[in-house]
Formats: sequence, C-alpha cells, structure tokens
Amino acid sequence: MAKYHQFIEEKIKKIQNTVKDGVAVSALSGGVDSSTVTILSHKALEDRLKTIFVDNGLMRKNEPEHVVSTFKNIGIPVEIIDAKEKFFSALKKIEDPEDKRRIIQDVFYQDVFENYRKNINAQFVLQGTILTDIEETRAGIKLQHNVDIQAPYKIIEPLRTLRKDEVREVAYELGLPKEIYNRMPFLGPALAGRIIGEVTPKRVEIVREATAILENELKNSRAFQYLAILHKDKVTGIREGKRDYGLQIEVRCWDSKDARIASPTKLPYDVLDGLAKRLTTEIPGVVSVVYNITPKPPSTIEAI
Repeated sequence: MAKYHQFIEEKIKKIQNTVKDGVAVSALSGGVDSSTVTILSHKALEDRLKTIFVDNGLMRKNEPEHVVSTFKNIGIPVEIIDAKEKFFSALKKIEDPEDKRRIIQDVFYQDVFENYRKNINAQFVLQGTILTDIEETRAGIKLQHNVDIQAPYKIIEPLRTLRKDEVREVAYELGLPKEIYNRMPFLGPALAGRIIGEVTPKRVEIVREATAILENELKNSRAFQYLAILHKDKVTGIREGKRDYGLQIEVRCWDSKDARIASPTKLPYDVLDGLAKRLTTEIPGVVSVVYNITPKPPSTIEAI
C-alpha cells in the first residue's frame, strides 16, 4: 500500500462528511499545496466543488492560463476571476511588509473571494494551509495569508499537519503530474512578497520577468527554491560609458527539505555570471545583481 493511501482516504471521507450535500470552493493558486487540496476535494465532492483562480496581477508569467490548462487536462474546470485592479488599488503607497500581507489577505478573503462565495451560496472553503504556514504565523515571523482567517463559513484544511515534502508525496500518490508535485513553493502574497517597497504594476512586471529568467536558468539546479527580489533603492551603474542610475535584483537559491531551515545553493560562478548578464540586458533599468549567501536562520527564504 502507498505510504499516504490511508491519509488520502481519511481526508476524502472527512471532506464528504463535513460538506455533505453542500457546495464548497477551492481557491487554486497552482502551487503544490492548493493543487493537492483541489484534487482531494474534487475526488470527494466532484461537481459540488467550485474551483477558482483569482488573478491578482501578482502571479508569475502566464500563470492563470497555465493553471487553467493543467487542470482542464486533469478534468477539473477552473474559473478565473480578474481582480488585478482591486489588489493594485489597495496596495498603492504601501511599503511595510506586514501591511502588504494583511492587505492582500483582506482583499482576497473579505472582498473578491467572499463575493464569489456568496453568489454561489457556498458554506465551505478548502485551502492548502500546511504546518509551516501555521508555525511561522504563530511565531510572529511572517503573517501567512491563509492562517487565522475570521470567516462566516467553514474552512477545511486537509494538509495542516503536513510539511512541504509530505505534501509532495501526497500529490504524487494522487496522480498529479510532476510539474505540479515537484513545483517550487510560491508565497501567498505572490510577487508582492518579492518587492521591497511599493507594489506597482511596473515593478511587478520587472520581478515577473526576472522570475521567468531564473526559472529558465536554474531549472536543472535541483534547488529547493529560487527567486528574484527587487530592491527599493536605486544604485549607480554604467552603460555605454555613462551613469545609469538603475535597479538592483537580488537572487536567492536554496537547498532545503521542508523550508524550516535552508542553505544557499552553491551555484557555479558561470551560472551566476549568466544570470547577471541576462537580468541586466533583458530587463530595462536593471544595473546590478547580487546573490544572497545567508542561511535560514537568520535569513528567511523569502525577503519579506
């Protein structure tokens, strides 16, 4: 018997016994946690599960289309909700990391998601909260967007006792494709969590392009996670013999098992050199690239 067979069967039955004849919603981000919960819930509820992807304007390149296509192939329809303007409006002039996280949480749960839920009269919500999310929020390290939600509906969290590596094993046993069960973690606030300072459409686009370059260049690194961070302050650079006061991108790449502790990946210098060249030539305004070499702790995997 597969390692998590009993776990899967128990969670499916629990979802069925909780929702009964009701309707439930799964908010899918495309990451392994929400994807695993969506599959579990679909097996339990079939067409009584409504799966949505909230396009907040903060996701990776082509993410909405990719997620919808992937789950269509699995047999699960996903509805995209365009909420980009609401999120960017709420984040205007906000720089504090915890304020940004709280705003994203509030816009998602109290506005976008709540309006959808009310329209379909769903009293149950499935979400992919895992043990690390709970621990980091309770310890005051970082507010995770899916923890301690005050809501007028029942929240079901089938994975809250598991770590990331365990979730991957469950996803594998559920038959999810490798591109999902082996996918890198992606933070709840999305690319807003990789921008130091104000979050604007232009700054998000810079991080989005930088992320796409990293994912292309480091896809064979076997690292646990890698990411690009846009710094707030500009730095002095030189182009064609003249001063170019521009942007700085920080690259982080991690070796880890479950994100509780992590070590910077010892990337070969030629790989770092290639990253620097692509980031400074393909993204307008970027004049500097730095590599983070501090382990977690005292650093964290994400910047904010």
